[in-house]
Amino acid sequence: MHLLISPSYGKAASREHWADTVEQPVPFVDSRYARTLTDEQRSRLLAAHPEGRARFWGAVPSHDKKMRDVAPGDVVLFTGGNRVRAVAEIGVIFRNRELADLLWPPPDESAPSWHTVYTLLDLTDTDIPYRDLNAALGYKPTHVFPGQMVFPDDRARSVLEELMITSSVEQARAVESAQRPDSGSRAAVRMAAAEQNRTFGTAYERTGRLIVVDRKEARLVAAYRDHLASTGRKGVGRFFCPSGVSDLYLSDDEGTEVIEAKSAASHAYVRQALAQLLDYAPHSPRRPDRLSGLFPAPVAQDDLLLLHRYGIDCIQREEPGGFVRAEAPAERRALMRSVWSR
Repeated sequence: MHLLISPSYGKAASREHWADTVEQPVPFVDSRYARTLTDEQRSRLLAAHPEGRARFWGAVPSHDKKMRDVAPGDVVLFTGGNRVRAVAEIGVIFRNRELADLLWPPPDESAPSWHTVYTLLDLTDTDIPYRDLNAALGYKPTHVFPGQMVFPDDRARSVLEELMITSSVEQARAVESAQRPDSGSRAAVRMAAAEQNRTFGTAYERTGRLIVVDRKEARLVAAYRDHLASTGRKGVGRFFCPSGVSDLYLSDDEGTEVIEAKSAASHAYVRQALAQLLDYAPHSPRRPDRLSGLFPAPVAQDDLLLLHRYGIDCIQREEPGGFVRAEAPAERRALMRSVWSR
């Protein structure tokens, strides 16, 4: 897996290209585009985008060496204005100058063609300041990104975990591990860094390939993680499994807990937290002693009783920043623990 960092909002030409081929999907099955494609390129495009249209981006010849190992499933961060403005997963990538020059006509003969063409899946608006991206990369806070960069597998995975972006490649690894004949369900678990304060918006189109963290939820988790640190709790992280990605996983001398955070405290969000906790619990790296829902405000009494019925604690944020835990009855938690881990 690779991570691309692609400037896309700085120069006027880049902004124009973005408006033409990213904000507006390109109908590549139309004759004006289809005639530029090889049979193999057309087949690959239709396999990834059966609706016959896709969002396109590209890279110039000076980036050929960087782009040669980039493949479908890799993640691209689009930068500009001192922040990451969007994130997407690559659907199809190939070299085709004729198509590129049709999508992005060069202003003159000396201008390079964006001949390495790739499509985008799950394009999602984001708002990650450069200082956060630089921290994830180990760069100085003032570093800027004037040109395209490509990071290989280990570096890419660590940065994406820090930014709380889960690609289809990571999901496939979890499922593949779980499906091995000699593996139990917990074999698919891989620990990740704890959730940080990152900002993500809404996706243009969702395929389920790319998972990003809701902005409010990420802030809530970051605040609770800081709260745990202030009380001396250690062993805080997350885990990936075939069911998805946990928000928080806490395992230390005081026990093991799986925590699901929500950006609101309404009934719908309480039900979501309940379902996800019961789904994640059997995949916990260690058998959980507690399951807990984390909410930004107090939940309704009926919703609190709903969580407690399943032995699940309710952690509620109180201004100015504290957290209060409403514990499920001990006998109910003890009863449900065998159900959680089946």
